[in-house]
Amino acid sequence: MPPRLPHRARPILLAAACLPALTARAQTVVPADTTRKKVDLGEVVVSASRVEESFLQSPVTVEKLNARALRLTPAPSFFDAIEHLKGVQVITPSLAFKVINARGFTNTTNVRFAQLVDGVDNQAPHIGGPIGNVLGPTDLDISSVEIVPGTAAALYGLNAINGLANFRTRNPFDSQGLSVQQKTGVNHLADPGTGARLFSETTLRYAKALSSKFAFKLNGSYLRGYDWVAHDQTDINPNGNASTGLFGADNPARDPVSSYGNESSDRRNLTLGGKSYSVARTGYNEQELVDYHLRTLKGDVALHYRFRPGTELAYTYRVASFDNVYQRSNRFQLQGYLLQQHALTLTTPVVQARAYFTQENTGQSYNLRSMGENLDRSYKPDAQWYGDFSSAWNAATAGGQPVPQALATARTAADAGRLQPGTTAFNQRLGQLQDINNWDVGAALRVRASLAHAEAQVNVAEALRRGGTALPANLDLLAGADSRTYLVVPDGNYFINPNPGQDPLRDNLTYTKTGGFVQAGGRFFGEKLRLTATLRADKNDYFNLKFNPRFTAVLSPTPRQNFRLSYQSGYRFPSLFEGFSNVNSGQVKRIGGLRVMSDGVFENSYLRSSIDRFNAAVTAGINGSPAQTRTQAIAANQNLLVKNPYTYLRPEYIRSLEAGYKATFGPGGRLLVDLDFYYNSYRDFIAQVEAYVPVQRGGGPPLPPDASLNAVATALNNTTLTSPTPTQARYRLWTNSQSQVQNYGGSAGLRYELAGGYLAGGNATYTRLARTDNSDGLEDGFNTPRWAYNLSLGNENAYKNLGFGLNYRWQQGYYSQTFLVNGNVPAYHTLDAQLSYAVPAPDLRFKLGASNVLNQDYVSYLGGPSVGGLYYLAITYAVK
Repeated sequence: MPPRLPHRARPILLAAACLPALTARAQTVVPADTTRKKVDLGEVVVSASRVEESFLQSPVTVEKLNARALRLTPAPSFFDAIEHLKGVQVITPSLAFKVINARGFTNTTNVRFAQLVDGVDNQAPHIGGPIGNVLGPTDLDISSVEIVPGTAAALYGLNAINGLANFRTRNPFDSQGLSVQQKTGVNHLADPGTGARLFSETTLRYAKALSSKFAFKLNGSYLRGYDWVAHDQTDINPNGNASTGLFGADNPARDPVSSYGNESSDRRNLTLGGKSYSVARTGYNEQELVDYHLRTLKGDVALHYRFRPGTELAYTYRVASFDNVYQRSNRFQLQGYLLQQHALTLTTPVVQARAYFTQENTGQSYNLRSMGENLDRSYKPDAQWYGDFSSAWNAATAGGQPVPQALATARTAADAGRLQPGTTAFNQRLGQLQDINNWDVGAALRVRASLAHAEAQVNVAEALRRGGTALPANLDLLAGADSRTYLVVPDGNYFINPNPGQDPLRDNLTYTKTGGFVQAGGRFFGEKLRLTATLRADKNDYFNLKFNPRFTAVLSPTPRQNFRLSYQSGYRFPSLFEGFSNVNSGQVKRIGGLRVMSDGVFENSYLRSSIDRFNAAVTAGINGSPAQTRTQAIAANQNLLVKNPYTYLRPEYIRSLEAGYKATFGPGGRLLVDLDFYYNSYRDFIAQVEAYVPVQRGGGPPLPPDASLNAVATALNNTTLTSPTPTQARYRLWTNSQSQVQNYGGSAGLRYELAGGYLAGGNATYTRLARTDNSDGLEDGFNTPRWAYNLSLGNENAYKNLGFGLNYRWQQGYYSQTFLVNGNVPAYHTLDAQLSYAVPAPDLRFKLGASNVLNQDYVSYLGGPSVGGLYYLAITYAVK
């Protein structure tokens, strides 16, 4: 049976926001003895309740990668191995940038899933989410990974309404010595577009206890490689010229997914030969705008002072500089991006406190869409290009060319002098636009942002007992508080300071949240029943006080049989980008949904979806038989326009009910069974809506409130945004969906320890969007496969220090819905495999492995890159 934990470490529920893991001493030790014949029933976790507790008795679903699992995984890194866990979905924007999510509503900057390192949030502040593992631990310093796949906001308050990951590192007092690892690999095998490319990662760790009280550790890693390439040529606008019968390659408004500069803001309606055609500028493919060479250089230093056993003060500094590709609504080339973090943690049996400060500098990064648009416009302005196109079309049709051929001829003529990828002139102009911090004429992403966080919690019950109070041994009581402030240096393009009395371009923008909690828990009926109740409150600068309760129960009729039930609610406050963005991007201004940023826009705008239908109907009327004049077509279809029904941002809200069962069977607990089921209800999804404000000719103020519908319709039909007389202002606004959404699902996992040290496992996950009440089509895309499963088999010492690991993953196809592109993501399956060989003296380990060993390309989401096989050899050498 599991060993009984000391009282101060008994399982309890903590609803603190961003509170630290209670103790850095809760290291899960899994011996390297490969002849081990049983599951470690005494294994503990921290993330479920913020205290040490039995893995079997956690009150919510927890997935874990311990030291043994990390050695067995065939994945190239511990971060990649997370995808093999039950209930977890991982998408791949870049080879060096993966996004973790659970239980639906996945996106490429998943601000609903928190990622911690030893309890410290490692997000990039302006994004509101982490950039993969660039600021996280290396493979040499990772001790264990704990995933809470489900609502954790009542526990952590980190906007973790979809889940949380906590990466626990090795303490320098307990893990000393020098370790070096070299990974060398290759990807893009059999890829005619790139040819085979080398991959390399060099990692170093050194830890030393100088005395019984002081220890330190150093970690460093340098990764180089060639990224996966996004080359999806699916047309996002296939019906742009349906009324003229032009489809596919003949469509002059064609907009391929992985091409930039031909989006909606780069199109005009041209009247040619008495008909109306939608025509887009030519644009550039992604691989023409991106340097796919990857680079990540990161390191950390930690100083630990141990006052006495159980009482420790630690300072950690982390830094990372990197180049890769990132995706939000657009794709970005991250180049020279810099993240730094300072963290100070105090751990005692009664008080735990942490403070950390994260700094972000986007370096020389740039927006691919703006780059494509402005490369085109920098050699020839829109007005001139469309004028040349029209003149060439007229000449071609006068010469007898059919319409499709004339359109192609007109494009060739209009593109005369266009900057050609790979030429010196093209590269020089790309470099110039990369430094212009205005997306109407340049492409630079220049953001400097910081996050300051402080938190503390007190084990009140432990303090009372140490003070001599006779508190019943089966009761627990905790309390805590935290505060977080975001700071942004205004750049004039991405962020400004909108607060009254502040200089929008000089005074830093601040955004603060403060919260606290109280919690009580206890064990009853001979500790067979655990009950906990927590109430937490949070106050954000722009919102009223919000309360989150959480209740859990764990019934353990025997130490090996554990039933769990929990209910909790959670809020997600808008991220910096959602609340405060102020971006001009291709004549579409993206503004935050807080009233301080978008006052007046919601009230005066019309939905782009209705404007698109209206303009399509106008075009059909002009091109129909009998043909209408534009004035007649506008009047006939103006009732299709819909006033913007949305308003200013509110926090997202979720209520979640979860039940589960975890048990072991057989001698030594060889078989582990873990089942869970959940039901979630969401409201006030934070999402985006595109809406246009009709303005007075010349780009003046909005049309007056008493303007006629016909005047509004005439303004919204004018698509000539770059002319001297634009009549509409285009916006992309952060707001809340009016829908209420329910989703449910569950997962089942088995792990079996066979004779001879073989470890077999399997898991399956089911995730379902139940229904949407009052659907308005604005809620975030579910973007999640209904079914996914993993099968694994491994042995560290199958024969004379030779080991292996296999993992097979399959996931069902699903419908993906984002602001970049909508469509179906095909089902895919991957096989990962590794062979390892250990040399006991010296401590040397070889690992030959591959992810997607069959090299069958797949995409994990639409708009993302095509992922193939990565083959590697890792050599690890340790000196104790």
